[in-house]
Amino acid sequence: MSIYNALSSLSGVNPCGAMNGGCSHLCLMSPYQPYYTCACPSGVQLLGDNKTCANGAKELLLLVRRTDIRRISLDTPDYTDVVLQLDNIRHAIAIDYDNIDGHLYWTDDEVQAISRSYLDGSGQEQIISTEVDHPDGVAVDWIARNLYWTDTGTDRIEVSRLNGTSRKVLIAEKLDEPRAICLDPVDGYMYWTDWGKQPKIERAFLDGSERLVLFNSSLGWPNGLALDFIERKIYWGDAKTDRIEVANMDGTGRRILVEEESRIPHIFGFSLLGQFIYWTDWQKRSIERIEKHTGRNHTFIIDQLPDLMGLKAVNMSDKEGTNPCASDNGGCSHLCLHRPLPKGHLCACPMGMELIADGRTCVVPEAFLLFSHRTDIRRISLETNHNDAVIPLTGVRDASALDFDINDHRIYWTDIYLKSINRAFMNGSAMESVVKFGLDYPEGMAVDWVAHNLYWADIGTGRIEMSRMDGSSRRVLLWKDIDPRAIALDPPRGYMYWSNWGNPDMNTQSIERSALDGTHRMTLFSKVGRVNGLTIDFSEDRLFWTNLDNKVIESASLQGNDRQQIIHNLPHPFGLTQYEDFIFWTDWQDKSIERANKSNGLNRTRIHGQLDYIMDISVFHSSRQSGWNPCQRHNGGCSHLCIAHFDGYLSPVTHHCECPTHFTLMSDNTTCRAPESFLLFSQKNATSRISIEAEDSPTMVLPIGTIRNIKALAYDPVEEVIFWIEGRKGIRKAKPNGSGVSQLVQSSAHSGEMQPFDIAVEPFSRHLFWSDQVQNVINVTRLDGKPIGVVIMPTDVPYRPRHIALAPHHGFLFWTNRADPSSIMRSRLDGRDTHVL
Repeated sequence: MSIYNALSSLSGVNPCGAMNGGCSHLCLMSPYQPYYTCACPSGVQLLGDNKTCANGAKELLLLVRRTDIRRISLDTPDYTDVVLQLDNIRHAIAIDYDNIDGHLYWTDDEVQAISRSYLDGSGQEQIISTEVDHPDGVAVDWIARNLYWTDTGTDRIEVSRLNGTSRKVLIAEKLDEPRAICLDPVDGYMYWTDWGKQPKIERAFLDGSERLVLFNSSLGWPNGLALDFIERKIYWGDAKTDRIEVANMDGTGRRILVEEESRIPHIFGFSLLGQFIYWTDWQKRSIERIEKHTGRNHTFIIDQLPDLMGLKAVNMSDKEGTNPCASDNGGCSHLCLHRPLPKGHLCACPMGMELIADGRTCVVPEAFLLFSHRTDIRRISLETNHNDAVIPLTGVRDASALDFDINDHRIYWTDIYLKSINRAFMNGSAMESVVKFGLDYPEGMAVDWVAHNLYWADIGTGRIEMSRMDGSSRRVLLWKDIDPRAIALDPPRGYMYWSNWGNPDMNTQSIERSALDGTHRMTLFSKVGRVNGLTIDFSEDRLFWTNLDNKVIESASLQGNDRQQIIHNLPHPFGLTQYEDFIFWTDWQDKSIERANKSNGLNRTRIHGQLDYIMDISVFHSSRQSGWNPCQRHNGGCSHLCIAHFDGYLSPVTHHCECPTHFTLMSDNTTCRAPESFLLFSQKNATSRISIEAEDSPTMVLPIGTIRNIKALAYDPVEEVIFWIEGRKGIRKAKPNGSGVSQLVQSSAHSGEMQPFDIAVEPFSRHLFWSDQVQNVINVTRLDGKPIGVVIMPTDVPYRPRHIALAPHHGFLFWTNRADPSSIMRSRLDGRDTHVL
């Protein structure tokens, strides 16, 4: 609808008509003199001349919600939020801003990436997208142009350049759930919170050194952290204690600023700007602020906005502070990390690179030493300054044997305490246990880099075994008359060498050799004492070893000839490796790593000292893993294991297929068939299998995890599923390969209602029979977990059924009855015709 009046169309003076009323942005007509006002875009202030708008907001709140990022101007009282036009935000957590080039940075633990964009949402890109699990806190070093972040999945604190390059792990030990992180680039410190089992707030230099716990008491979930650079204060918010606290940056002077659950029921995001502290609250779904000195002047910035996460309060013109990294990156080729004076700045390299002698330039070393040091694994460049660097691995307890795979830059090691074989990339990422069942004391290990198989010697079980590199297709090679320690492989020729400690009183200590499948076993040297550190010089076709009893390093040809003593009178030689013209060895008594000429032992040089119990050592270089055999291509056509073998020096290396233990190679000589006849038996915390088809077969622990206190066992041959009663957990099931672990019947023994005692599978009707020692009944459950009912229960006769067995072809159920008098009973499968046998 429209109303027309002739008077309304009369011409008149429009104060906004000439030069927009002198307004820089909006000119709005007004009924009062001067009949117009100048206005600005949302969140932008009008300057003192009442005509000109400021060049954007001076102070902003950058807000992270789960699925979007917003900016809120603090310059105007309306606190209007503007959603940035960004893509693929699924679960954003934390945010920071670099007011030098105008980028904002955020973490997203569902996308598993760290991203950045400009304030208007343009230029969006992922800068860290690999080896990220649950990225949480993020912080910008605006002086050195570096980015820091915490990851609660990998339990690390890392750093990179602002574009994501030159990535380096700074801290990877004793972190449980690291969350918020903030930086003091001028003085060279970083601070972070950890809300794990032992909550704490810590500080370290920006290079990760000089780590210090500032607070570890009266903390619950310290989610937010902020620094006051002017007053040298640190503030934090705790979502469990419902407090906001403050202290001096050195950890002194701690006091509570706010302690009211009604005011901060669940604080998360946390930031400081000027005189105010800002935070997000999950429960109230709000953004709030208080005065930083008194905790008063409580104000709601935004109310009733769900899914609030982190936030950052920013002064757009604040670019204060400097340090030596501000000029030409401190002269560093990659990372410049400032530290408090008098230490000053430090040049650092991303993983895989080393600093050369100038202390500024990073290069990729051609070769470096890897060595296991009980609770960590380290590397030393052979070309630069020999400084050792710890590979950032979590959970290493007692690392022993060590090897690598040059094909994908992975390291492999055994952990004696954890009874496992593990692997990770050279930068410490993607750590996993590949073999974690049926190990006792895995001290020796070696990688077949050609066929991609893994070999290990277990002195606890007295076996040498092999598997694929991921731990699958496990096969026992030798398990009789063997006490193996060190192991070395020659894949191009198809041989395996190992030391056998045996019984020193019976002179059975030896060095032996076999084919890679354990056949053609022979003794190269007998009565050699305790031999460790076997390594092969592939260029000279020689075997080197350390002798712990004679305290020497020896060598011989790979055929067992020309045995020579290279170095003698060593205090306690242990690990050994070879590279080019040198051998490298570790000594437990000297706590050292040394090298010498491999032919005559001359030119001895100490590489490293003051290291206790260096277990194993290896040189990472392509020359240590060269050569070829037919297993290299498509696993030799084998479904499981490909084994190279050597028929003599005048014959080429050939190959054959092998199967996991208890599996059978079929007539095509490439495919393996699962065992059809075998015996399953349970121990307290493991289920094992033994073949009854072969006359001589080793037992094999099945890779079923999290088993504790097995009381009974049954097997379904139709779907090849194992069922067992586990302590007070009830009845569980899984495939023999460890997949599909699930609960079938939940026990309620703690309430005195039910406790399974024994089980039996009826394969035709797909039923599981199980006795209950609490209710004194025999129940029937379908193999998919659906309950059927009770077939045996006490009525007038005092039944107490315990052990059960089935004869499904005849339709009979047998059980032991522990009532007085005890007996063996039989009935139909439906419980009819019960009588005493």
